[in-house]
Amino acid sequence: MKTNMTTEAVQTKSAIERAVASARDFYVYRIATAAASAGFLFGFDTAIINGALIFVRQDFHLNELQTEFAAGSLLIGCLFGAGGAGTLSDRFGRRCLLLAAAVLFGLSSIGTALPRNLYEFVVARLFAGVAIGVASVIAPMYIAEISPPQIRGRLVSLNQMAIVLGILSAFSVSWMLSGRGESSWRLMFATAVLPSLAFLLALFFVPESPRWLIRAGYADLAMEVLQRIRGDQAATEAEEIQQSLAEESGNFREMLTPHLRRPLFIAIALAVLSQATGINSVNYYGAILFRDHAGQGTASSALGANVIVGLANLAGTILALSVIDRVGRKALLLVGSAGMAVTLSLLGFALRVSPPPANLILTAVLFYVGLFAISFAPVTWVCIAELFPTAIRGRAMSAATVALWAACLLVSLTFLSLMKLLSPGGTFWLFASVCFVAFLFVWRWLPETKGRSLEEIQHMWKH
Repeated sequence: MKTNMTTEAVQTKSAIERAVASARDFYVYRIATAAASAGFLFGFDTAIINGALIFVRQDFHLNELQTEFAAGSLLIGCLFGAGGAGTLSDRFGRRCLLLAAAVLFGLSSIGTALPRNLYEFVVARLFAGVAIGVASVIAPMYIAEISPPQIRGRLVSLNQMAIVLGILSAFSVSWMLSGRGESSWRLMFATAVLPSLAFLLALFFVPESPRWLIRAGYADLAMEVLQRIRGDQAATEAEEIQQSLAEESGNFREMLTPHLRRPLFIAIALAVLSQATGINSVNYYGAILFRDHAGQGTASSALGANVIVGLANLAGTILALSVIDRVGRKALLLVGSAGMAVTLSLLGFALRVSPPPANLILTAVLFYVGLFAISFAPVTWVCIAELFPTAIRGRAMSAATVALWAACLLVSLTFLSLMKLLSPGGTFWLFASVCFVAFLFVWRWLPETKGRSLEEIQHMWKH
């Protein structure tokens, strides 16, 4: 009888512990998803230009250089937003910066729908870029700082999932509104107001990062958040965070100390390579590519092809989300970069055939985007968010993200010119060679960080 009662007590206790752990996991996923909503607006605002650009080009009578500037203006704003986000988040907190980005997302979407000329359009897109730049630094940083080590890759990848959903939504909205005539592009931009408002409201229900709270001297508030996230391990984690903060001063000069030069170099190089593979040639100019070079003769059919590409992007991201914490960061990057080099080489050959084999071109683009989605798309943001100590994470992530947006801007401002200079096929062969370089870089330089706490990664660089 006593044994049965003991067994029942153990089972009851075990059930209670599972329920508490389940509630804790649900809380972590909820606040991570709210923060990752920034990624949806990031993806939507960067990709909506793809479908809108055909109509903006006609409405404002733009030449190729002006078209590149209209597409690239957003990225100039991204540079400013990313450059200031780290320092501002260290001073005011991660949540505060996300709130500011949400407001700016909403205002810029209205502003981009109303311009009378190219100058006003570019100014509105610059402000949208600032919001994206801030979100691209703060959202993955915040998620990394609130995530348990064993699921950190998956949770940070939620931000990439949101980006992909935003891109797919932008492609779908562009396709559905394309039949409304030359001014349909205004509605395409205006639709971002609703998700901006939803993101702003969601942020009122998330806490500040516990690592930032400890750094700012709010230890009691940090413990409350850690207890909801980590349960019995809250005190141990708080002690580890305080110890790691005591070891780092958090100034710019410290980023260049010997033990931090390598992670800074890796983060910046990985950020640049991820964009130099040419992915935004498809995200920004896909409609023009499909219409002018891949046999999709109308704007509607080209935008429809974009939607298919967006679905391939989503499928790859879902796969990455499910395996990143089991397979690891390095393996995904090696598979992705090798596969992208092959598919881009095939795409280059297909674009040199006349008449263009539309199905082969679309298939090559689908595999290229899918492989990027399982590798560089999520892993770059995960690595940038987890490679640095808490004291300098904001500034170091800003540096890496600025490098990412600079590379993205370079691709955006030169793609149409490269197509003319090197031919469409030659341009994608150039991107294929960058993928080969990326493979060698990852194989030689990138350490595996799956399953390690942020503090363990910090100590890894020292030893």
